[in-house]
Amino acid sequence: MPDRKQPVLLSSGNPQIAKGMGDAPVQAYIAAMPGWKSDVGRRLDALVERLVPGVRKAVKWNTPLFGVEDNSWFLAMYCYKKYVQLTFFRGTSLRPLPPQASKQNETRYFNIYEEDVLDEARIGDWIKQASKLPGEKL
Repeated sequence: MPDRKQPVLLSSGNPQIAKGMGDAPVQAYIAAMPGWKSDVGRRLDALVERLVPGVRKAVKWNTPLFGVEDNSWFLAMYCYKKYVQLTFFRGTSLRPLPPQASKQNETRYFNIYEEDVLDEARIGDWIKQASKLPGEKL
């Protein structure tokens, strides 16, 4: 069996994954997330798939993106050394607001740390709300 080379982790702790459209690059990213973060990635991906029928996926700039239209994204996931960050591109329209503000006017973040209990109900509600808003063209 050939030896599979593991993706390189960037200095931020994020896996370096080739860009691509569809589920395969997102699954490669999730598999490359180090330690406990990979389980979080799998759970978040499954949550998005369950709540957003026909969700579109891609990896661009080493970041998994989720949308309902081609090249229009409502959610991104990024892996840092100490947490996994969810980016809601129209987060200021979500209720309640995701807790972290951004330099981008409409964007809000939600960080998940190892010791956190994943609140799938809260995150799922944000995902459902976000998927109904206009996406970010990236």
